Amino acid sequence: MIIPITTLWLPILISSILVFAVSSIIHMFLNYHRNDFWKVPGEDGVMDALRPFDIPPGDYVLPHGDGLEAMKSEEFQQKVAKGPNIFMTVVPSGGMLSMGPQLVQWFAFTLLVGVVSAYLAGRMLAPGTDYMQVFRITGTVAFASYSMALMQGSIWYKQRWSTTLKSMFDGLVYAALTGGVFGWLWPI
Repeated sequence: MIIPITTLWLPILISSILVFAVSSIIHMFLNYHRNDFWKVPGEDGVMDALRPFDIPPGDYVLPHGDGLEAMKSEEFQQKVAKGPNIFMTVVPSGGMLSMGPQLVQWFAFTLLVGVVSAYLAGRMLAPGTDYMQVFRITGTVAFASYSMALMQGSIWYKQRWSTTLKSMFDGLVYAALTGGVFGWLWPI
């Protein structure tokens, strides 16, 4: 029997609220993410040097090789050897001070993870399925949603593995909360 996703609105909502609250606690009160980003030496000078370029918000790489042929060129190879080699995201000025839009997007994402978890579990599990089986299915889907793609940042963009693994640990906590709520509120 398929359980309609509308039947699972309560675990979707409660798990999203719990993940949102716990993620806020992790980032505001626990200190293990404090060193995820380092201060650039000579920060003021670097900022002053970049400001005249008025770089629009977006993702950038330095040096930039425009295609495989350009990346094979001697000029590009020399730039890479000379450095610095940078992956950077530029946000609008003042954009880091207002967290409202990011928090709304984060909550929407937690709802999406809950919906995807509910959809899959609703197709795989019958009403009355025991807590641990519901926990396993929804927790696995939530872990994959919150954590697995984070490894790409370390693989391709040289993000420190310690930062990635800490964020994946957060995803494991969020997955456990999601699985726990779904197991607790699973239809009988």
